[in-house]
Amino acid sequence: MASYAAIDIGSNSIRMQVAEVDGSCAPQVIASDRQVTRLGESVFRTGRISPAAMEFSCTVLASMAQKYRAVNALAVRAVGTSALRDAGNKDEFLKRASDVLGTHVEVISGLEEARLIFMGVQARWPFPKGRLLVVDVGGGSAEVIVGENGHLAEAYSKKIGAVRMKEVFLKSEPPAMLELAQLREFIDQRLESVVRRLKTKTYDRAVITSGTAAAMACAIHGVSRSKRDKVDRLRASMAQVRSFYDKIATRDLEGRKKITGIGPRRAEIIVPGTAVLLHLMRELRLSSLHYSAAGLRDGIIADLAHRGVGKRAQRLDSDRRDVVVGMARRYGVEMSHVRKVAQVATLLFDSTEPLHRLGIQYGGLLEAAAYLYDIGHFVSDTRHHRHSSYLVANSDLPGFTERERNILASLCRYHRKGMPAASHADYQALDPEAKRAVLMLTPLLRLSAAIDQTHEQRVRTVDCAVDNGAVSLVLHSDSDVKLEKWAAEQVGEIFHQVYERPLLVQKGKP
Repeated sequence: MASYAAIDIGSNSIRMQVAEVDGSCAPQVIASDRQVTRLGESVFRTGRISPAAMEFSCTVLASMAQKYRAVNALAVRAVGTSALRDAGNKDEFLKRASDVLGTHVEVISGLEEARLIFMGVQARWPFPKGRLLVVDVGGGSAEVIVGENGHLAEAYSKKIGAVRMKEVFLKSEPPAMLELAQLREFIDQRLESVVRRLKTKTYDRAVITSGTAAAMACAIHGVSRSKRDKVDRLRASMAQVRSFYDKIATRDLEGRKKITGIGPRRAEIIVPGTAVLLHLMRELRLSSLHYSAAGLRDGIIADLAHRGVGKRAQRLDSDRRDVVVGMARRYGVEMSHVRKVAQVATLLFDSTEPLHRLGIQYGGLLEAAAYLYDIGHFVSDTRHHRHSSYLVANSDLPGFTERERNILASLCRYHRKGMPAASHADYQALDPEAKRAVLMLTPLLRLSAAIDQTHEQRVRTVDCAVDNGAVSLVLHSDSDVKLEKWAAEQVGEIFHQVYERPLLVQKGKP
């Protein structure tokens, strides 16, 4: 069985988990760790990670790295969430954390976080039929997710995490009535648009995850923190949640610490976290909530296993294809054209593999770029390649890592006009392998677009062969394809520079 490791660098705590996955049953956890670091405390107060929090977090990460290395994890993914999204000095932290872990640490968007949480819940407690609501209240943000028949349907991420709101609103012990009222009003405002969209639906199951959810479930069922696994999948009714909130909101910190199931650090932030859950229960008319021990780390592992990371390279899967197709539609791209470009790009990638020697995953990125390279026309026809690059680099692309998104942005940038240069900062920021991939894939994307220059799909099929020191393209069509042939030939010079082979283009038989 393959084992995968996940590192979740959250606003309240850092979690590590390694699980074995064989595809026939639920992942089996073989190593895990969790440390409260309160990375978000200084961020939400000052906008920056404090030196002490940075130092402590890196020490924790170094210890966790030793644990997942000891079990020989096949692949690892480390992600940062809300606090790192907001931190002004996140680049310094990411460099130090990446060095300590020996792997790239990426900051994921709120929507990517929601997608992974949903995958984690589905991996641990599948719900293949009906409508599922998942709510995760973390330290910096809360994710509200709707699944329908096992698939993610809607996802929202709001900055109403427990640590964030405690820092802003709760200064007294016990919390003052005015503080609680301001907290409730803030939650109501932040969730108003989400509630408006979701209150007309009914839910077959409502699931809550995260440390706040675990503490609340343990307290309601009288289970100690050390035995929190016993509350997995247990239910809490509206009356129980309301009673629990009333209890913690009227006790001071020492009083909250004495409640069974609430740890000393969780007691500091349990009030705002529970307030979010109670608000959603009321507004969405949920009679009960089920606690799930699953979380972001489970979703990371499920995603790594689904994509076969470290085990086999995989082209663009259906979920990620849906993401880029959806983005292309959103920006008004002519879908028949980009589908043709993607089809030809895939063929060219496979045919020229002896020359570029890139892994199959880069073929998937080339296909994705074929759907997205023209979205910049939505902004302006002038310099649309730059607009396409900007939109890709600054958009949520669930399922794509930050590195993959940057490669896609570069491919969009260079699908026309100049090639990568020393003065191009975004390209120079890529790692050496990514730079080479962009360089090798750019002529293939340009050729694919040229072969449907008229957007009329006149070229029915394409043959591509590498032989006799040249690369030959044969365009099969029963129409006049002089323009397509001319456009492809214009790519010949750049193709020759990159591949060191001449490009021969001719029309074949229909």
